[in-house]
Amino acid sequence: MQAKAANLLGENILGTGFSCDMRIKAGAGAFVCGEETALIESLEGKRGMPRLKPPFPAQKGYFDQPSNINNVETFANVAWIMANGGEAFAAMGTENSKGTKVFALTGKIAKGGLVEIPMGKTLRDVIFGIGGGIRDGKQFKAVQMGGPSGGCIPADLLDTVIDYKALGATGAIMGSGGMVVMDESTCMVGMAKFFLDFTADESCGKCVPCRIGTKRMQEILTRIVNGEGKEGDIELLEELCLGIKDGALCGLGQTAPNPVLTTIRYFRHEYEAHINDKKCPAKECPALRTYSIDPDKCKGCTMCAKKCPAGAITGEKKQPHVINADLCIRCDQCRTNCKFDAIIVE
Repeated sequence: MQAKAANLLGENILGTGFSCDMRIKAGAGAFVCGEETALIESLEGKRGMPRLKPPFPAQKGYFDQPSNINNVETFANVAWIMANGGEAFAAMGTENSKGTKVFALTGKIAKGGLVEIPMGKTLRDVIFGIGGGIRDGKQFKAVQMGGPSGGCIPADLLDTVIDYKALGATGAIMGSGGMVVMDESTCMVGMAKFFLDFTADESCGKCVPCRIGTKRMQEILTRIVNGEGKEGDIELLEELCLGIKDGALCGLGQTAPNPVLTTIRYFRHEYEAHINDKKCPAKECPALRTYSIDPDKCKGCTMCAKKCPAGAITGEKKQPHVINADLCIRCDQCRTNCKFDAIIVE
């Protein structure tokens, strides 16, 4: 309305004889509509599912007309370039990735939020400089880059330069600009499952590799975090990942395996611990935790016994209590309610 009132939209813009209007349409919020042809289908009133390409949207897009389809960030850059010139934009960034990028900095970070940085900064610059490092004094473990279908980058690659080529070499992507920071308490197998749960649910179902492949991967990861993983699961996951990337119709399926591939690549030992030792190194997977009580710290206050829904904790008042492992349902109530840090989680 403001643009029209200023004659920047509509008929005869600023007396130039050029007319242009704009209509804003709210989408249904489907993740697959981040793929350009799926978004066009949605805009045309159809179910959001990707089209075969070619033809590309620039040739035949919205209602079969040549279409320029980009995200808001890209269009915002175009406006800045037109106002300030291409040379000013190209002066920022790296040789292969010019300009700036907006990231959503979140997770176990001291200062989260939206940040805009020139390309060429390192992950360390953003996480420990702008973000203020890891909260609660914990150690940095990894950062997941690129949204739900991005990849996880470990601590020893913190000095990776933020541009398309460098991030791609790690197995991550620039994507939508998500930057999820993880600390030592994060289970990387559980993290891979978390993101795959999302992409599997958001698959439009049009192509078999994505529709069925992500579901099979989801089932394997669920078994692993539940302590039911078996020999060969890691290799099967890798095989499925590569098959889905090669066979999926659109970017959702082609990138959905990234969280799994990168966590296997950099944190394979965590997968092996879950499968071979039935242990979660981060102690985050409930099914793989064991609870006990340190008799030297327990004061016999009975708070843990009162909070235990399974009746697994016994003991006399003012005497050390014990946990019956066969009855324990790993709800974590004893640990969260103990004031003396007497609960041992392994």
